[in-house]
Amino acid sequence: MPIAVYGHYGFPLLMFPTAAADFEEYERFYLLSVMRPWIDAGKVKVYSIDSVNSHTWMNTRAHPGDRAYKHGFYDSYVTKEVVPFIWNQQGQRGGIITSGASMGAFHAMNFLLKHPDLFDGTISMSGAYDLKPWVGEYMDENIYFNSPFAYLKNLNDPWYLNRLRSKRHIHILTGQGDYEAPGQSKHLSWLLSQKGIPHNLDLWGHDMRHDWTTWRRMMPLYLEHAF
Repeated sequence: MPIAVYGHYGFPLLMFPTAAADFEEYERFYLLSVMRPWIDAGKVKVYSIDSVNSHTWMNTRAHPGDRAYKHGFYDSYVTKEVVPFIWNQQGQRGGIITSGASMGAFHAMNFLLKHPDLFDGTISMSGAYDLKPWVGEYMDENIYFNSPFAYLKNLNDPWYLNRLRSKRHIHILTGQGDYEAPGQSKHLSWLLSQKGIPHNLDLWGHDMRHDWTTWRRMMPLYLEHAF
């Protein structure tokens, strides 16, 4: 499992690729290019990792329960290998902000919500936070605890709530143009509000479609003004 590292200093930004893409996707589609001024200035250090979505949620040939089970290995990889790697690179624990677009936004948000002791915030762009389009009506414990729309509404554990309520960088961004699903972001915002979790919901215009042109405009704005 390769990791691409960009930069020499700054807060650590862990990026999850879209759909079934790889760790170099954000470089290929020039998102890293528009982030370069902040990377070179030492404001942010970017870590980009592979996805395994083609083996998990997007593998429609497998039973939903099997897909969710396999995602558990990815969860362990991120929390037990990637996070310590970043801490070692940074020379200190903590401070990791997750990020991603499309399905990468789902992972960015889900990892923050499930592991608020390991991650400090997220920049989630154009995400969908419900697994039903992939697994249908099937539900088991592994699917439940990886679908924010399912577990957030029943979240009452103070260990999670106290940590999530202390976050200051939960940023939910979405366009409202072609192929976007702003309703997903709005509903996630409503669920977070019901639990008293501070966050920022940023709805962009109807000319902002589900595409790289949108994400290349969103990310620099947040690097400049939110951190």
